Amino acid sequence: MCNKFTYSISKIRFDENYKPADSTRLTTNFANLARGESRQENLRKTLTMINNRFNALAHWDNPNADRYSVELDIISANLDVEGNGKTFPAIEILQTTIVDHKENKRIEGIVGNSFSSYVRDYDFSVVLLDHFAKNPNTPPPADFGVLHGKLFQHLLNSDAYQANFNKQPVICLSVSTTKTYHRTTNQHPVLGVEYRQDEYSLTDAYFHKMGLRVRYFKPKDSAAPLAFYFSGDLLADYTDLELISAISTMETFQKIYRPEIYNANSAAGEVYQPSLNYQDYSLTQVVYDREERNQLAVKQGKFTEEQFIKPHQDTLEEWAAQYEVSYPAEAGKPQKKVA
Repeated sequence: MCNKFTYSISKIRFDENYKPADSTRLTTNFANLARGESRQENLRKTLTMINNRFNALAHWDNPNADRYSVELDIISANLDVEGNGKTFPAIEILQTTIVDHKENKRIEGIVGNSFSSYVRDYDFSVVLLDHFAKNPNTPPPADFGVLHGKLFQHLLNSDAYQANFNKQPVICLSVSTTKTYHRTTNQHPVLGVEYRQDEYSLTDAYFHKMGLRVRYFKPKDSAAPLAFYFSGDLLADYTDLELISAISTMETFQKIYRPEIYNANSAAGEVYQPSLNYQDYSLTQVVYDREERNQLAVKQGKFTEEQFIKPHQDTLEEWAAQYEVSYPAEAGKPQKKVA
């Protein structure tokens, strides 16, 4: 097996002075907010929204709703394919740290939260678009997302990840506008009411190849459920404060990015179909260019093809063919290893 693949981890603080690094995908929520004339005001307002939401959810022993604040670090996983010290910025995620001002201590939060990947841009904005152009109304190719899934699981098993983080990541994203979600009777004290749906969305299936399962929860006072991608046990492996750090961070980004869903003026009912055409919603005071974000995804996908996929194609194919990964069990199916 090719054993040259090594990851290194770098961090940069996401605060009101944050400026995107040259290697950062500009479509990420945090990078888009940090551009233009309103950049510092955007960042300040976003962080205030996160802190306010955190204190609203962590309300016990917190009478003035100001006990906690959340610090965010952007985590970049840089992949050296050839073993020559030249790296490609493969994956970016966020790490939360909770500051307890009453006890004057810092508490490690969740790593994951947002998920940013150049290879994912390539898969969705180059491979998938090309496939659908040639084969409309057909499923994605059988190997769609397989390389990306193996790269992600390789990251989690790497010395670099395990040296920096104590727990597996939890990714928190928007629910799919192509699926219908049904409220269940299951309710968690922090995550809220659980929703379910009958089949994977394209994103769910993609994250499944990354070794992650998905559950959908609508926290208290949220307008819509969030999709939580994880390995292990979402409800048992993380503390209440850790889960709150993920909810407050990612619900804030979704309110800004998808206000039609997450800043809607009425909450999801027993049967819920998310829609970006919904008109009864409120805008935040944060400036966000969603159209530019969509255009950049295509450019970044093509950049990945030229700078990463094509130059290393033989090496990537050799490595992927020999690297075994574990896919999480689906309902009624045992977990299995897939080459």
